[in-house]
Amino acid sequence: MKKIFVLCALTLVAAGVLVWRAVARPSRFGTFTRAPKAEVAMLVAEPKAFAGKTLEVEGTITEQCKAMGCFFFFRSGDRTLRVDLQDVAMTAPMREGRHARVEGQLVPYGGGYQFYASAVEFL
Repeated sequence: MKKIFVLCALTLVAAGVLVWRAVARPSRFGTFTRAPKAEVAMLVAEPKAFAGKTLEVEGTITEQCKAMGCFFFFRSGDRTLRVDLQDVAMTAPMREGRHARVEGQLVPYGGGYQFYASAVEFL
């Protein structure tokens, strides 16, 4: 009887894990190419030096688009870097306050620059 109970419990746990993985939202979008890493502070301070180069950057999401999650911001001191996810994860899961790793390029945006993502992973 104990063996049957243990077998049923293990089956339920395994089924639960499989169902959870099937319905969980993905945390990685796009393909990373192992681009060189850069710091948010460097990108914000000297954007012209990094414009058009494919880079990887990590940071904590300080603010995210509330409608669809299609962009968010990394903060460095009192300055921010806008990260656009439009082509890679237009409807990204809400991850404000969490850590993210992004690969892409710094491109002109409005009167400044933004980081245009080609891959993103929410950690």
